[in-house]
Amino acid sequence: MPAPHDSTPTAASAPATPRAPAAEPVHRIRAAHTADTVTVYQAYAPRIGMPAARDGRFPPAWKRERMTWIKPSFLWMMYRCGWAAKADQETVLAVEITRAGFDRALAGACLSHYVRGVHADHAAWKDALAASAARVQWDPERDLHLNPLAHRSLQLGLSGPLSRAYADEWTVSVRDVTPLAREVHALVRAGEDTAARALLPVETPYPTGPLPHLGA
Repeated sequence: MPAPHDSTPTAASAPATPRAPAAEPVHRIRAAHTADTVTVYQAYAPRIGMPAARDGRFPPAWKRERMTWIKPSFLWMMYRCGWAAKADQETVLAVEITRAGFDRALAGACLSHYVRGVHADHAAWKDALAASAARVQWDPERDLHLNPLAHRSLQLGLSGPLSRAYADEWTVSVRDVTPLAREVHALVRAGEDTAARALLPVETPYPTGPLPHLGA
């Protein structure tokens, strides 16, 4: 006699349980990048931003002796500049720089504040900070409405020789993305989040490997 039909799925045929998406690491660099370049964002007054975008390089008026902060996150830049509405931040630039330069800065960077477990002690952090021309801050990443998220976004400060190298050696191209900022903002204000999100630059994990000196 044939065995009665058993409709209970076997282990092999049972549907797989969907896996929950992996949590985003708190400290990880996400950026638009190619095999050779990485894109970072800055915002300036038009007197600086417009000549930079026009000529593809920073003008002489850009003060190379001062610390400059670059951000790989477009939305964090929007938070910082208020969608290009804050004074002296009306021109948003997408600056494509060499990965070699970016990696060099990261390798020698120091956190801008003391973190227990990253530094041996407060004195060791102060010594590292004084010796470094690059500083790192990890600030809350932002969503489309500029609300803070649980994971962090990199800010990289460059001073002295690194600031000059950024402006005059690492820069591959400079684009004015202020129109993009305004278009995305207009869609967000209109409640068109899906359309706004579709316009955002694609930022994926940047392949640095572990950065223990930066808490990542």
